[in-house]
Amino acid sequence: MIERALHRVAVLARPGVLPMEFGLVHELFRAVSDRYEIITCAAEPGMIRTSGDFSIVVARGPEVLASADTVIVPATHNPDDHLLDVPLTGPLGAAMDAIRPGTRIASICTGAFVLAAAGLLDGRPATTHWKYADEFRRMFPKVKLDPSVLYTDDGDVLTSAGGASGIDLCLHLIRRDHGAAVAAGVARQNMVPPHRDGGQAQFIRQPVTGDGESSTAAVRSWMADHLDQPADLEHLARRASMSKRTFTRRFRAETGMSPLQWLNAQRLDRARWLLESTDIPVDDVAEQSGFGTGAALRLRLRETLGVSPTAYRSTFSARPA
Repeated sequence: MIERALHRVAVLARPGVLPMEFGLVHELFRAVSDRYEIITCAAEPGMIRTSGDFSIVVARGPEVLASADTVIVPATHNPDDHLLDVPLTGPLGAAMDAIRPGTRIASICTGAFVLAAAGLLDGRPATTHWKYADEFRRMFPKVKLDPSVLYTDDGDVLTSAGGASGIDLCLHLIRRDHGAAVAAGVARQNMVPPHRDGGQAQFIRQPVTGDGESSTAAVRSWMADHLDQPADLEHLARRASMSKRTFTRRFRAETGMSPLQWLNAQRLDRARWLLESTDIPVDDVAEQSGFGTGAALRLRLRETLGVSPTAYRSTFSARPA
């Protein structure tokens, strides 16, 4: 039996690295250690201070980047981040130059400044923490910045907003590589939501907490349990004892998405899970996930993933969760 080579994920640590963002990459990919090899490196190996009251020792240098399949650049609390040379120079510039063409590169929070300074984001969609959006636009006017989303995926270059959106980005990468079931298993192990769509809003004014009159949580629960049933806005608002306008406004305030966007994301997740974990016909997958017909499901998968249901199943169904 031929052993499968592990996908090498290189985490580039820089002075002032945020412990949370640095650690979450290791924890999430380590949960599927039979598929990924996670290696920390630095432009200049040695003692690297973090944004906390401790430092880390990084033994590997930029040579790791030359052999990586995915490179992830977390944020730092480093004033020099916003004084980066454009294009990058010095050890950091040399490190970024060591990355092979075609390598998948991702950033978390202000790590996007490094990608932009290296010229990797020109003309491409990107995001960063909303707090730094104005500064980012001033420094990198050629980048199509959208500070309202959790993460962006432009194929070989991905960016995410601050903090916990790094979790969403890493789970998204695992989903891309190994399917929804594997990513859901990683999320369950780490007790985090299995999927938040990249287009969801960064800044949600009203957190999703209570089940009181002002919350749409009970209706979302009903929607998740009845994905195969029609759910028009009027019916959903009536279940919440709200007007359609109030329901839509509160739903978006609590989730960052419209009711239809949220419902379609849940239905797509259900369809992907059924394709991965069962061998039922595509038409049955479409019916059980709420798309109604196989044609509607095929169109949705083409629009969102660029593949047909059959191609998706053949790619992921043989990979155990």
